[in-house]
Amino acid sequence: MKDRLLSLDVLRGLTIMLMTIVNNPGDWGSVYAPFLHAEWHGCTPTDLVFPTFLFIVGITTVLATPRKVLDRVTWQKILTRFLRIFCLGLFLNFFSKIHLLGLEGSSLLIVRLFITALVVVALFGEYARQRQLYVALGIFVLMLILAFGGFEDYANVRIPGVLQRIAVVYLVVSLLYLTTSTSVQAMVGIVILLLYWALMTLVPVPEVGAANVAKGTNLAAWLDYALLPNHLWVTSKTWDPEGILSTLPAIGTGIAGLLTGTLLRSTLTKEKKVWYMLMIGMTGIGLGLLWNVIFPINKALWTSSYVLYAAGIALVLLAGLYLVIDYKQWTKGWIVPFLIFGVNPMVVFYFSGIIPRALNGIKVPHPIDPAHDPIGLQSYLYTYQIAPYFSEPKVASLAGALIYLAIWLVILSVFYRKRMIFKV
Repeated sequence: MKDRLLSLDVLRGLTIMLMTIVNNPGDWGSVYAPFLHAEWHGCTPTDLVFPTFLFIVGITTVLATPRKVLDRVTWQKILTRFLRIFCLGLFLNFFSKIHLLGLEGSSLLIVRLFITALVVVALFGEYARQRQLYVALGIFVLMLILAFGGFEDYANVRIPGVLQRIAVVYLVVSLLYLTTSTSVQAMVGIVILLLYWALMTLVPVPEVGAANVAKGTNLAAWLDYALLPNHLWVTSKTWDPEGILSTLPAIGTGIAGLLTGTLLRSTLTKEKKVWYMLMIGMTGIGLGLLWNVIFPINKALWTSSYVLYAAGIALVLLAGLYLVIDYKQWTKGWIVPFLIFGVNPMVVFYFSGIIPRALNGIKVPHPIDPAHDPIGLQSYLYTYQIAPYFSEPKVASLAGALIYLAIWLVILSVFYRKRMIFKV
């Protein structure tokens, strides 16, 4: 871990920790506002988690690439990683849909967990690079066949998702970085943001009418429903927060990371790097707020103003961490918890999706009314083992999330001490 940029690992760790908290409240009905997404337009701290991670993906693409050469080996490596990340995200959507031989209850859960273990070995495992590609491609094709091949159990499985978007952004920014100059990358980013703005505000929406950015009736929602009917976010069923068109500006977030990575890799002094990151970040925030007047900041639509605003905040945070950690070397003790989460993000990303699904699949007798239907283990643990110790529901809900975070800290601490870093 010697040559890692510690400030970047800390920022990644902070992002993953916040993600773990906001995605795992004890009770979704009792959550403090900062730990919820904005209702539609607007931005909360929770809305900054995903773009910060995509921003970091762009930075690490630069820092992890010693040579800007797109040869066969490099292309194979990029494609394999894209497929692995995409398949991990897609499998999260498949997990609760898996049915086999009419099994139910604990027997079905065991089968699902066994298949999960096979997927983990296949997509996290280290073996011959070409075989990794073939295995990932095979899993990818199999899941698409199940989703679109007329199989009833998977007829409504969601195709988009967080990891899927990360995979697409990684693929595009990697190829862009290896085949273009910094100035071209910046120009592509600008064009993407302007193009998306034009599409969302000028192009009429078929079967709806004038262009708009309202929930469910905008161009992005129409395209999602037109291309992926029955395979969208279950909460909306008609549009997806990680949908097709909104992935375009998400690439812009990744490009912001590319440009930052190039700055960090430059021969400028650390002091100048801090200054440039701070100034550019504040400019991004300002431009995002200005653009917000005519193209609202909106995480679900990933609006161009949101790209600038969120990337600006991430850059200012990174500037501060870089100043304190990499420049001033004030690292004693306090950065360790963030590093523990920051060096193994994909493990948390993936298993934070699997664990709640698995716990909900474990049914236990109702502790108060035995005649009542059994309840999921996760619900039981929170409702009867955590919530009773708190009088305020929101405090109890946050405590449940923090306990879950602490469990992850213990697990990841073992990996950290043993220098185990899991990559895809």
